[in-house]
Amino acid sequence: MKINKYLVIAGLFTTSLTTITSCKMDSFDEVYRDPSKVTETTIEKQFAGLQYNFREFVVPTYRNYFVTLAPTIHRYIQTIGWSNGANQLTPGMAAIADRWDRYYQGLAQFRELEKVYNAVPEAEKTEKKIFYLAAKIFFYDQTQQQVDLHGDIPWSEAGKLSTNGGDYAVSYAKYDKAQDIYAVMLADLKAISAELNAMTIPTTVTQSFRTQDLINSGSLDLWKRYCNSLRLRMLTRVSQSPAFSTASQEIGEIINNQSTYPLVLVNDENIQLDIFNNTSDIHSRDFQDAIESWNNNIAGKNMIDHMVSNADPRLPFMFEPGQGAEGEFVGLDQSLTGAVQATLIAGTPANPSTIAIYNRSTYSRNHNFPGVLVTASEVNFLIAEYQSRTGNTGSAKTSFENGIKESIDFQQRLRAVSNNSLIPAPAAPTTAAINTYITNIGWGTNNIELIATQKWLHLNIIQSVENWSEVRRLNYPTFAFRVENSDIQKEVPVKWNLPQSEQAYNLENYNTVKDQDNVNTKLFWDVN
Repeated sequence: MKINKYLVIAGLFTTSLTTITSCKMDSFDEVYRDPSKVTETTIEKQFAGLQYNFREFVVPTYRNYFVTLAPTIHRYIQTIGWSNGANQLTPGMAAIADRWDRYYQGLAQFRELEKVYNAVPEAEKTEKKIFYLAAKIFFYDQTQQQVDLHGDIPWSEAGKLSTNGGDYAVSYAKYDKAQDIYAVMLADLKAISAELNAMTIPTTVTQSFRTQDLINSGSLDLWKRYCNSLRLRMLTRVSQSPAFSTASQEIGEIINNQSTYPLVLVNDENIQLDIFNNTSDIHSRDFQDAIESWNNNIAGKNMIDHMVSNADPRLPFMFEPGQGAEGEFVGLDQSLTGAVQATLIAGTPANPSTIAIYNRSTYSRNHNFPGVLVTASEVNFLIAEYQSRTGNTGSAKTSFENGIKESIDFQQRLRAVSNNSLIPAPAAPTTAAINTYITNIGWGTNNIELIATQKWLHLNIIQSVENWSEVRRLNYPTFAFRVENSDIQKEVPVKWNLPQSEQAYNLENYNTVKDQDNVNTKLFWDVN
């Protein structure tokens, strides 16, 4: 069947929602119509469809967490503990292919939105431009992550099977260079920011935008903050790359001109997909199986030791002690053999495990766990890094501390929306406890490491791709891994391979990047 062919080719994707979601589609059908199944669609419905297609990367879902993240990124940056095994630093093809396919399903929806938008009369384009601009911001967010995982990818010509009238021969997509994709997105985000500043959403589409906007509920202010915060993130990512020599200057323009470039600075401005009805098609119900299965919620020693030794107020919100630990928080030591680790994790009826796990009521059994895109803590840490690198250490310290405070508040917010009370909610940390933690962390020596460590703690398993990217870029925190002589890959990968489907179905274009298709070739921004 042809569907098997185009479900694995980056340049040819046309999504069929019925192949990737449950049978319970009635509630979403009125919002979105799959263009592969109907002859007509609308800008509004394609906008909602784009968000829905990318939901797997936004809200905690089984396949993303269990198949993709748990055996790869969560281990590479030790946001979880696990039983050591053979070839554990080699990314599995199932993990890579699953995310690759889902990204290009979403990309196909964006191309369809472009096609529909470009075909309408100019007056309608003007009236509904907010849908297109918002869609690009969200799409660029997902694309940045895809580039940060693989480097060069098919992009500018990808997903155009429908646009090309179903002609397979002309729809196999070339590869775009990673830094070129970044350059295009950064330039466009700057232009979008200016357009949003000059825009008033027409009353004729205000209600429909609010209804179809699953992320910001129609708030123009939040889309501005999303756009500028994403641009700040991307500029910071490339700021040490020679190809982006003006990045630092542009970062300064954003940070120092908040009236023109508003950012996400407090948790009330966070960009996230909230779960209003956890029985609907967009939910976090699969989070439990995703990380509780096969012990993918084990706490790692590095994270636990750091939090315990510094009296981190987030600790009881993020983790719960092992049943046999008598209230103490103990993380799994990755220097031990897999057999010893498995015994520690399992425990016995007489001597239950002492190893801590991610708090089930805050995380895995919280069916209202939001899909997090940008948080105030992340943005404050980005600002602190820029201020630190440009010699403004006083302001950097303030931004750094603001990031910590927002992160502590964020964990409380996650717990507050939970519909699960298996683990009693911890008491809100006092101001004194928060200040003690900030004092314990310190400031003034190796500040970039301090910022990087706080970012790692904050992003943890919530924004995993972003977390891995920042650890690679900043080279902090550092981790030790147990490897065997027989292991093929003895170092943590610096990126992922391309999926085998590209060699099978897009070979001519794949051959142009074949020499870079290994996990030890750094991305252009990874210059440390």
